[in-house]
Amino acid sequence: MIIIPAIDLKDGRCVRLLQGRAEDATVYSDNPAETAKRWESAGAELLHVVDLDGAFTGNQKNLESIIKIRNAVKIDIEVGGGIRDLDRIGRLLSYGVNRVILGTVVVEKPELVNEACKKYSGKVLVGIDAKNGLVAVKGWVEVTQIKAGELALKMQGYGAAGIIYTDISRDGMLTGPNIEATREMAESLNIPVIASGGISSIEDIKRLLKIKGLWGVITGKAIYSGSLNLSEAIKLSKSGSGALYK
Repeated sequence: MIIIPAIDLKDGRCVRLLQGRAEDATVYSDNPAETAKRWESAGAELLHVVDLDGAFTGNQKNLESIIKIRNAVKIDIEVGGGIRDLDRIGRLLSYGVNRVILGTVVVEKPELVNEACKKYSGKVLVGIDAKNGLVAVKGWVEVTQIKAGELALKMQGYGAAGIIYTDISRDGMLTGPNIEATREMAESLNIPVIASGGISSIEDIKRLLKIKGLWGVITGKAIYSGSLNLSEAIKLSKSGSGALYK
């Protein structure tokens, strides 16, 4: 299992939200590229970058910051938020982004996801954000009646490179991850599953390491607030870390 630091972008700055609410943003840095270098130097192998403005509006507004992050570090980066057509996927990959994350379009335009997975094989991750087991879209503003597990199996069938599973109720709350829901997701799929939401301490990392097949975990607020030491978490996780996306 690998530990993946999150860099959430809003108005060009590095922020964290509580449960995805735009009005509950805490600014951690005005220089996302420097933040990226900080996590790389702590031993991160992969960065999780989200354009929050894009997630809420459908139009990416932090492209400049994304490009600066890409140019600042040597490790892989995955980018999500407002990516809702093939042209945008191609553009991001051309800038050196290693993988893109599709969220809202997974529900609204599943045929586009199917096409994207075929055209950009191994480069398309699917973000499934759930509240009480039901999928939420458009920056978590709208909760659908689609079950997260069923959608994940469908996306695996399309050829998604992996699933990023977020429990919205835990995100940014430092209350600990939803272990049971994460285990259920990881054990039901054959593709990589990355857990997100609620990571608060090294104890949470230890609990997640016990989930068979869990490929990685994203951490945000915990490493920014200091409740989790990234270097320590990475060292611990090496006991179960596999090769990237193999």
